[in-house]
Amino acid sequence: MPATVPTPRSVAPLLEVEDLHVEFDTPDGPVEAVTGVGLTVGAQETVAVVGESGSGKTVTALAVLQLLDGGRISRGRVLWDGTDLTGLDRRALRRIRGNEIAMIFQDPMTSLDPLYSVGHQIVEALRLHSRMSKRAARERAVELLARVGMPDPRRRLDSYPHQLSGGQRQRVMIAIALACSPRLLIADEPTTALDVTVEAQILELLRELQAEYRTAMLLVTHDMGVVAETADRVIVFYAGQVVEHGPAADVLRDPQHPYTAALLEAVPGRETDRAEPLAAIPGAVPPPRAMPPGCRFHTRCAMAWDECARDEPQLYPLSGARAARCLRHRSGTAVPVATGKGA
Repeated sequence: MPATVPTPRSVAPLLEVEDLHVEFDTPDGPVEAVTGVGLTVGAQETVAVVGESGSGKTVTALAVLQLLDGGRISRGRVLWDGTDLTGLDRRALRRIRGNEIAMIFQDPMTSLDPLYSVGHQIVEALRLHSRMSKRAARERAVELLARVGMPDPRRRLDSYPHQLSGGQRQRVMIAIALACSPRLLIADEPTTALDVTVEAQILELLRELQAEYRTAMLLVTHDMGVVAETADRVIVFYAGQVVEHGPAADVLRDPQHPYTAALLEAVPGRETDRAEPLAAIPGAVPPPRAMPPGCRFHTRCAMAWDECARDEPQLYPLSGARAARCLRHRSGTAVPVATGKGA
């Protein structure tokens, strides 16, 4: 079985994903979008999942709550406090979704129902998982909107999503997600399409609320800067697989997979010469039906050997609770892989 990304011993695991395989039906037959993924999230821990679009980050997050549209888990387990969510019926899953595990979706404009006021949608989440009266739930909704920094929260309760700015809609999504004080918050690209000022506000708000509610967080992002500011641990995805994981500070300082190093080299620094083009990873993530043999990254890797096109690497354990899916680590030894300026 592929290795599961470990939770530090001092942190009790809440979520454990083991050997996860997710496939989707296509006109040409099923294709596998996620292959053998394993990860854990501990109580009050922030784990960031990073990688380019198409790497399997969001599919893995959606698989935790069985929200795969047109897809299915073909193999593996998703353990929540020891209970395998893949074996639960829809009614049992509904008791967990939004109550114990909540999710902030990538695009609030499409995730919020345009036919209902934001107050109605918060009240619905509260009443679904509690015995609150409608009046009590409405008052709680006002409190939640105030807590997430919504101006004039009582008036905004009757607003519809199209009447709010992007940042305000994201605050509504956070209020809905935190309505029932979940133990785990899955945040899928929570700052996508927001300007940098609003992005910073939303990230700071998430950090404050996570500490206040004592909530663990699985943060899906492509932004290594967000990882540096937010995460305890980082899991790097490429082409449906975990290619590196470890404590965030260690991975950012000393990446052990060429893909992680390339991602970091593509982050613009303050000292970047504006006349010099930004570093970029050549090519694109291969589609699920056309994975190359051997290492899935070798066609884009500046450090590839001939055997990288032939031998499929495993997730090799390294010291310091780290691991990397690169043939250079078959002996379990860390080697330098950064080839540029780094982050």
